[in-house]
Amino acid sequence: MQIPAISNGVAGISGASGIANGLGGAGSVSGSGSGSGGGFGSMLTSAISSLNDSQNTAASDSVALATGQASDVTSVVTDVEKANLEMQLAVQVRNKAVDAYEEIMRMQI
Repeated sequence: MQIPAISNGVAGISGASGIANGLGGAGSVSGSGSGSGGGFGSMLTSAISSLNDSQNTAASDSVALATGQASDVTSVVTDVEKANLEMQLAVQVRNKAVDAYEEIMRMQI
């Protein structure tokens, strides 16, 4: 089963550049995982941290807009939509990982 690189789908989304950077370029994995790059665990941690920061920014911007403290509606909408796209990407990556795990578990030994 061929799984396309995540960066192919993310490249056209202007608000998802933070995710692509947070995922380490999604396909630019080098070495055997024991190098100074940190490996998959650190990449996943930084991607989740980036997602959390984006969600927190969108929430605080929404509260500021609702209370009248924010004057630029477009930046608030942009931040909220960016957070939404990042969450959708994270869910799809999780779904692919679960599908791969389930397929491995179905394999005959």
